[in-house]
Amino acid sequence: MLSQLGITGLRPGPSGDPKAPNAANSDESRATAYDHLPDPLQFVNGARVTNQHQWQSRRKELIQLFDKEIYGVMPDNTPAVNWRIIKSTDSVIGGLPVIVQEITGHVDNSRCPRIDVNIEMTLVLPQKSAHPVPVIIHYGFRLPPGMQFPEQPSGEPALDWKEQCIRAGYGFIVLIPASYQADNGAGLRSGIIGLMNKGDYRKPGDWGTLRAWAWGASRVLDYLEKYPAVAADKVAIEGLSRYGKAALVTMAYDRRFSAGFIGSSGAGGGKILRRQFGEQVENLCSAAEYHWFAGNFIRYAGPLTPADLPVDAHELVALAAPRPIFIGVGNPAVEGNWIDAKGLYLAAVYASPVYDILHARGLVTPSRENLPPLGTLLDDGDIAFRQHFGGHTNLPNWSAFLVFVNKYWEKSKHQ
Repeated sequence: MLSQLGITGLRPGPSGDPKAPNAANSDESRATAYDHLPDPLQFVNGARVTNQHQWQSRRKELIQLFDKEIYGVMPDNTPAVNWRIIKSTDSVIGGLPVIVQEITGHVDNSRCPRIDVNIEMTLVLPQKSAHPVPVIIHYGFRLPPGMQFPEQPSGEPALDWKEQCIRAGYGFIVLIPASYQADNGAGLRSGIIGLMNKGDYRKPGDWGTLRAWAWGASRVLDYLEKYPAVAADKVAIEGLSRYGKAALVTMAYDRRFSAGFIGSSGAGGGKILRRQFGEQVENLCSAAEYHWFAGNFIRYAGPLTPADLPVDAHELVALAAPRPIFIGVGNPAVEGNWIDAKGLYLAAVYASPVYDILHARGLVTPSRENLPPLGTLLDDGDIAFRQHFGGHTNLPNWSAFLVFVNKYWEKSKHQ
């Protein structure tokens, strides 16, 4: 990819180890000012967006910029998906009866038969529901039998998120993104990206893994739209960390998703990229993460800098408008400063004018520039924000998100 871009070297990124000589900045007084953020309500030609109709044109312009510079262009001829229920069982979650379905979506691979692509997911629905139910799609992992992630300290009492969903009367899906696009650079010649390229290498403008993961979630929503037990107009997307990035990209690109729960998405997700705090663009363009993005994005860790980007994360958040979106992050004393909680908060602040012009309410906060105290829930607007007391987990924010999204789903039920 570097040879295609004509780049001979990249700037190294800072270390996530706070004790390292090149540790990432965690001093707010040294963080870059953001006086020159791109304006989401200003067209490239300088004209201003003043109404909802003009925003639709500006939205298309922003999508094109994110496609070209950061996430890559998704091919317009992606193949059909043939869904099959592999296994269906009755079970119980939190004392409530549920039906659990293991489902696989086989992607038509006639364009390159040697590349097999399957979307794996588990759909769980309450059994006793008189009406179609809302569903939350969780970007998750399929772990080997007997293996578990170590428990992240939550700092707050919380039920398992699956039990919370079922108790709220909602269904949920655990979608396995790595089943259809591997989370590494070698996987770019396989999965849905490799299938579309017939196993060849990407070009600089081609889509990266985050955009491919979002494509898979959209195909799941296609499936749910034909599933009678699901209220397909009430489907939310949720993810943490790299999957928080993917969840935000999903919300930005597919307006059918009615809500988003974006956890600790950091750089490449909901954090202001121009901010010199925590993870940086140079880290995103490293060998460990470059595959998440278009090849063109690598230029911003080489001859260009983040200040040269025509877009930033607040505009990605703005692409969700006017739909509700919940942005969560952990306690830096537990989670660390790599995620940059304030960078996430500021993106919500600077996305809010787009909500306003669409007659919605962005982030309602007593202070635009100051991060609220730990544990404060800001949910009076259509952008919610909460920095919980725990570490790298969404668990302490699940109950707040469910209350937040229920306001919209209950309201639509009575309209």
